[in-house]
Amino acid sequence: MSTEKKPRGKELTDREKEKNRKLSKIRVKVEHALSGVKRSRIVKDVLRNTKDNFSDLVMVIACGLHNIRVDHRRKPLKL
Repeated sequence: MSTEKKPRGKELTDREKEKNRKLSKIRVKVEHALSGVKRSRIVKDVLRNTKDNFSDLVMVIACGLHNIRVDHRRKPLKL
């Protein structure tokens, strides 16, 4: 699914504009989540390893850390 481009010299229909708005909202959430995961620097760096599935494990751990960070931001811990 991609956004509709405005034709040269014309306008988008209301339906196309609404579709673009919906896609934009989704894209913003996805981009924020990816940037949150990339706070773990190991995700951005090139991994020079020889172990199988190590890169996948790093991504899983970084996503888990991001999810913990988001969960604790929304609701304070009750002790």
